[in-house]
Amino acid sequence: MSTVVMVGASSRFFFCIGFFMFISIVLGRYKDGDIDKSLNWGDGMRVLSGEHIAVSANRSMRNTGQIEKSLVKLGSGVKIAKGSDNASGLSISETMRAQIRGISRAQSNMQDGLSVLEASNEGLNNVNGLLQRARELAVMSSNDTLTVNDRAASQVELENLLGAVDDTATKLEFNTKKILGQNGSLTLQVGANPGQQMKITLVDVSSKALDLEGASLELRDLAEGLITKIDDAIKTVSGHLTRIGSNMEAVEHHLTNALTFENNLTKSLSLLEDTDMAKEMMNFVSLDIRQQGDHLLVKQVNQNIHSVMSLFSK
Repeated sequence: MSTVVMVGASSRFFFCIGFFMFISIVLGRYKDGDIDKSLNWGDGMRVLSGEHIAVSANRSMRNTGQIEKSLVKLGSGVKIAKGSDNASGLSISETMRAQIRGISRAQSNMQDGLSVLEASNEGLNNVNGLLQRARELAVMSSNDTLTVNDRAASQVELENLLGAVDDTATKLEFNTKKILGQNGSLTLQVGANPGQQMKITLVDVSSKALDLEGASLELRDLAEGLITKIDDAIKTVSGHLTRIGSNMEAVEHHLTNALTFENNLTKSLSLLEDTDMAKEMMNFVSLDIRQQGDHLLVKQVNQNIHSVMSLFSK
């Protein structure tokens, strides 16, 4: 009876020793001379060592960080979310963004400049129309068939016309700035950088500046002399209209160039910092597959160890 008990105890002892050696091989702890840590059995089945499991665990952690970065890029659409993503690219992108915003603001400046020029153009056209009517009165008053009362009526109308010219010159404003009542210039910032400017000429078209102040039609000789003065005034106003037209054309050219430059910079900035969604999605899928594989490997090993260890608890 005692012999049977001893044989049973010995069998259990050797069984435990065998399983212990199996666990040691699986965990990579069985080291004896030149025995490899990864043993190949018959049909190629591989017994993974502890180092292989550690590599998988570390790779899983790295993949987790890379997956988080990929998700940020996919969610935000921005390839350079912070300096560590691309330090030089971030510097370049910020410089380009400053240029783009500056050019956008310059386009608004030029639109304001065009508004000033359009207002000046309308004001000068109005003055020109008033001068044309004043010249007509001067030609009429140069005729000796008019009576004193006729000349007095013409004089009243002439004074009203010149008063309207002065009103246009002194009251036409843009953002509270007079644009026809004084000589000078306005500077437009037409680019994103210093030195990229152009000037708009401001003119004075008041009756005094046009040498029409105190004009009279009460005598025929005065009316005849006034014709020449009004002709000179019309030439002056027409010259101003020509310069304003040239300035408008120049501003429009600057505006077109700025728009083209802004579009090109915006495309370059997009290529630099926007996420390539197709490429990033493929990268995300690849990382996720590797992550799932590593998880399955670690999980399977843990399950195997748990199953073996459960045998010892029985």
